[in-house]
Amino acid sequence: MPLATTRRAGLVDQVIGQLRDAIGQGDWAVGERIPTEAALAETLGVGRNTVREAVRALAHSGLLEVRQGDGTYVRATSEVSGAIRRLCGSELREVLQVRRSLEVEGARLAATERTEEELARLTELLAERDRAQQEKNHEEFVRTDTEFHTYVVHCGHNGLLSELYRGLSEAISASVAATSHDTLEEKVEIGHGGLLAAIADRDPARAVAEASGFLELLLLREESESPRR
Repeated sequence: MPLATTRRAGLVDQVIGQLRDAIGQGDWAVGERIPTEAALAETLGVGRNTVREAVRALAHSGLLEVRQGDGTYVRATSEVSGAIRRLCGSELREVLQVRRSLEVEGARLAATERTEEELARLTELLAERDRAQQEKNHEEFVRTDTEFHTYVVHCGHNGLLSELYRGLSEAISASVAATSHDTLEEKVEIGHGGLLAAIADRDPARAVAEASGFLELLLLREESESPRR
C-alpha cells in the first residue's frame, strides 16, 4: 500500500490526502473494507486520533462508510461520486433520471464539439459494445456500454459535466447491469447506432432525441416493473 510517513504539520489533512489518493487509485475497491485505525496509524506514523479524524472527514464527504462494530468501507472513489450516490441512493429509477439529465446534454454537446479522432474512438467503443451484446457477454457489455456513454459525454468538452458523469460511474455501471438482461436476450432492442450517426453528422437535435429516447424507454420499463407505492 503506497502510504508514506507524514510530516508533523497538518497531519489530519495529510492523512486525508493520502487516503483519498489511495481510494482514487483503486488501492481499495468500492465495497472493500480498509485497514483498521491501528494499522493505518502504524503505516502512516501518526496517532489513532489523527486517523479517526481523517476517516470521519472522508465519511462525511461520502468516500467512506463507517459501520459500527464491523469496520470502515469504501463507498465511492471521489467526493463527486459520494455526493451523487447520497443524492441518488440505490434507486434505479433515480439513477436513470440523473443519467438522462447528464447524457442528453452530453450528446447535444458531443454533436457539435467532437473531433474526428474522438468520433473514431466512439465508433470503436460502439463496435465493442455491440459485439458483447451479440455474444451475450454480460460483464463485457456492461463495461463497454458504460465506457461508450462516458466517452460521449467526454466528446462534449465540458469539463464539469464530464467530472460529474465520471463521479457517477459506479451507479451508471450498476444501472447498465440492472437493465441489460433483456437487451442481451433480445427481448428489447436498445441500440446506439442512431446516436453515433447523429454525432457523426453534427446534428445536436437528433443526438438529443436519440440519447433521451433509450433512457425514456428504460425509465418506462422500470416504472412499470417497480411502481411507486
